[in-house]
Amino acid sequence: MTIVKRLFMFFLLVSILICSNGCASLPDVSEKIDEAPTAQKPRQIVSSTGRLSPQKSKAIMDRLKRSVDPTDILGRHIAVVESVTESPLTNGNRVTLLADGQATYAAMFKALQNAKDHINLETYIIEDDETGRRFADLLLQKQAEGVQVNLIYDSVGSMKTPASFFQRLRDCGIQVVGFNPINPLKAREEWGLTHRDHRKILIADGKVAILGGINISEVYSSTPLRRRQNEKAPIHWRDTDIQVEGPAVAELQKLFLDTWHMQKGPNLSERNYYPDLKEQGNALVRVVGSTAGETNRIPFIVYVSAITFAEYSIHMTNSYFIPDDQIVKALTDAAKRGVDVKIILPGITDSPLALHAQRYYYSELLKSGVKIYEHSTSLLHAKTAVVDEVWSTVGSTNMDYLSLLKNDEVNALILNRAFASEMEKMFVRDLADSKPIQWDEWQKRPWFQKFKLQLLHLFFRLM
Repeated sequence: MTIVKRLFMFFLLVSILICSNGCASLPDVSEKIDEAPTAQKPRQIVSSTGRLSPQKSKAIMDRLKRSVDPTDILGRHIAVVESVTESPLTNGNRVTLLADGQATYAAMFKALQNAKDHINLETYIIEDDETGRRFADLLLQKQAEGVQVNLIYDSVGSMKTPASFFQRLRDCGIQVVGFNPINPLKAREEWGLTHRDHRKILIADGKVAILGGINISEVYSSTPLRRRQNEKAPIHWRDTDIQVEGPAVAELQKLFLDTWHMQKGPNLSERNYYPDLKEQGNALVRVVGSTAGETNRIPFIVYVSAITFAEYSIHMTNSYFIPDDQIVKALTDAAKRGVDVKIILPGITDSPLALHAQRYYYSELLKSGVKIYEHSTSLLHAKTAVVDEVWSTVGSTNMDYLSLLKNDEVNALILNRAFASEMEKMFVRDLADSKPIQWDEWQKRPWFQKFKLQLLHLFFRLM
């Protein structure tokens, strides 16, 4: 297909999306920051026994603050997030970093095998390939053992998966919901083609949860080494999940069950969806979710606020980077005030248009001092950030308009020095597999490349 035909097809798709979804905008985060209570107000922390007293909450925050250099991430930023979400900051969590698909799948299979009461699985993509069938077989085994399995999949993300794949699950008692059917006549609420369930959540017995950017697909089973040895081997997808144990699991359970009810799923079997949760570690975790619309863009507010209040370092990976002006300004302002801002983005992609669209922002970011790298050994699909060596986030939220404005997303915010250290080590490993974008070389691009980025940017901003 020629470049002209490709551009025509892209512009046609954009026009369809605009007509089917109308106009919407992201909130002004500066207003949220101005309206938030002062950082001196005691933080509201929930433990396994309920809401902690202001004195105990303050003691926990003071201990965390002593572990790092002074930063507003532990002051004003937390106040902003508390002002826009009802999801509490929970204490007593164990958070395990799962760097890549193989580690994540191993953790997921272990959680599934150990489940005794119920399994709730929510995913954007579940494919009818070797990996998808392994999951299906294990889910069917657990259902046969008396464990109730409930599955939500996205109707667009999993559109290549045959109906027979899901019917096999239903026939054996697994409850299955296809999120926002493609056919508007089957819609369970206000229909929109771009309102997708982009979350990836697995919950076993209400006690263990795994979330992040990893779908259920064979693309996560390859390795960079196989690709280097054989160019015909599948491209390795580089992604990140986390496993959470402790009080924060209940917040992920709420998101799953809310989605189930909003999609008018079948009546759920009586199970112990909210068991008593004991403290498992010392990480503070807040779960933030979003649904389509202008008033519930919490991950967006979280990102802008965290970048705004960063004082030392911002180390971010993101797979589809088409940011709002507020994010660009927050990043450039941070770099100008001396914050070490490094962003790793895809150099290999499943969407050439998205790759070109992300490169539109390079000039402004590089000029301000932001350091940009393109991952060169794998297809980067991770959505993570670590700020000031104490604040981390892992989740499903991309830095593009579909994700920030129109999709259902979920991120975990982790306040813990030890976990942030693990995130930093992972970031360093990704840097070693990435190529830096140099400002001097970037300026020398041919005029046609610059024009193409301008044109693509115009249409992406309309979505």
